[in-house]
Amino acid sequence: MDTLSYKTLSATPETIEKNWVVIDATDQVLGRLCSVVAKILRGKNKPDFTPNLDCGDNVIIINADKVVMSNDKMTKREYLRYTGYPGGQRAFTPADLMEKSKKTTVHAGKHPLFIKVVKGMLPKTKLGAAQLRNLYVYNNAEHPFGEKNPTVLDINKIK
Repeated sequence: MDTLSYKTLSATPETIEKNWVVIDATDQVLGRLCSVVAKILRGKNKPDFTPNLDCGDNVIIINADKVVMSNDKMTKREYLRYTGYPGGQRAFTPADLMEKSKKTTVHAGKHPLFIKVVKGMLPKTKLGAAQLRNLYVYNNAEHPFGEKNPTVLDINKIK
């Protein structure tokens, strides 16, 4: 055989097609929901996935305040962060982040709990930060992206 009869095709910025997807978080487990969202944001559900390009879809999560965590993780689990100063370790729970999301000072579509969880599942690079900007999370069923004609996705049917 002199030549290859097949070639590996990679996506290019011109051939990437970004869609809009709506996911309802009602009675969904937080970690399982966010792992599916991270796959969609990266584009791993598409046949032309290219790891060095942002080929994922834009994801809108609605009813984020109705998400559940197993057992009593909503109040017992602790996330840590460090300010960089002595004695600057801060701890907060998922319940604290859910309360913070209801404040008017938080930007619309940027739910702190979902951002924290999904960010940990994306690459820790500039590409991961760009993919995280395609995530929009709302506590109720209304969202401002109706003109984009997003498709409703049932994550219970995705493997």
